[in-house]
Amino acid sequence: MPTPFSALLRAASHEQHTEVAGSDFMGDLLGGRLGMDAYRQYTEQLWFVYRALESVPGRLAEDPVAGPFVRLDLARTRELERDLTYLGGPRWRSGLEPLPATERYAARVETCVRDWPAGLVAHHYTRYLGDLSGGQIVRGMAEKTWGFDRKGDGVRFYVFESIGNPAAFKRDYRALLDALPVDDLEKQRVVDECKRAYGLNSAILGDLGRRFPLSA
Repeated sequence: MPTPFSALLRAASHEQHTEVAGSDFMGDLLGGRLGMDAYRQYTEQLWFVYRALESVPGRLAEDPVAGPFVRLDLARTRELERDLTYLGGPRWRSGLEPLPATERYAARVETCVRDWPAGLVAHHYTRYLGDLSGGQIVRGMAEKTWGFDRKGDGVRFYVFESIGNPAAFKRDYRALLDALPVDDLEKQRVVDECKRAYGLNSAILGDLGRRFPLSA
């Protein structure tokens, strides 16, 4: 039996995933060694990425490759904006700019949204399955460190109210990946784009780490 594509994708990006999880910034954040300002700025950068990711044109909803992954119950932009209003007040957008790494990440996502549906799938997989898995560790840290209400304001980005059974959802998601209607060459391109997505995310954490250089 051939190895399912979802398993190949996970194995091929394992090293990059480990690098992101082990970054100095995430280590300091999850360890409770950084203040709420670091958490707020991290959330701000995520907003730029998800705004790009969720600017999917209506035509992609019917696309045979990307269409099955375009789901309103996953959308995070609105929840990020609720969190940022709580963290930064109603004028949180004032003067907000993406970090250089965030700008590159968002631009790459926008390119895939516009020109390459299979590439969008790579970014979709990298972000949303991470939110449903490791993102819950960030949520728990924030609730404990800064006293946010459980699954309330400040951490709504990590709360998927429409997904009652995350484990079942992830199984179904992996089945969609396994059934991706592209040839082997295109699947390899998706693997490469997944690695690229992790690298872009890692660069954002690097920029944030230089802003909050506790580990140094």
